[in-house]
Amino acid sequence: MTDDATPAEPVPSVPDEGAADAEPTPPPTGAGEGAAVPPEAIDVDAELQAAADAVEVDAELQAAADAVEVDLELLLAERAQYLAAYRRAQADFENYRKQAQKRQDDAVVRSVGRFVEGLLPVLDSCDAALSHGASEVEPVLTALYGALSKEGLERIDPKGAAFDPAEAEAVVHEPGEGGEQVVSEVLRPGYRWQGKVLRPAMVKVTD
Repeated sequence: MTDDATPAEPVPSVPDEGAADAEPTPPPTGAGEGAAVPPEAIDVDAELQAAADAVEVDAELQAAADAVEVDLELLLAERAQYLAAYRRAQADFENYRKQAQKRQDDAVVRSVGRFVEGLLPVLDSCDAALSHGASEVEPVLTALYGALSKEGLERIDPKGAAFDPAEAEAVVHEPGEGGEQVVSEVLRPGYRWQGKVLRPAMVKVTD
């Protein structure tokens, strides 16, 4: 062995062909773009988003329910108003119909009453003729009075009854025993028509 021996040169390493083709692995970085996210973080975010969406949907549904409730209350109030107005109109119409019918009935009664009142002198004449012995007028008087009585004519003949100024007119007074006035004689009979006095009787009373 000599002292001036030259040291051996290092042999350069030859890269592996497969290693040359492989892409180098990037060094790990922080939380920047491309950083790996743990699966637990992805699940939590999804659950939070789903919860937020559910809360938003619930709020919208509640708002819609409140709006529907308000609309329903308004509709019920309007229905009550229309129903009350309809019932008032129906009651007013029914009252008007009854009043109109009553006025019509009263008008018919008054009209027929005036016609019957025009026939009273005929009845008076028949009564007078019959009282003087003209018996031939009796069938006419009976037939006429019978037809009118069926329609509501009533004869007022208060002889012997207490004097009633609503149905009789006292034209002659004669002394009596005092107390209540009594009809002693009917000078001319009176008549009612449909329950109302058409003509009071003309009478003589005792005081």
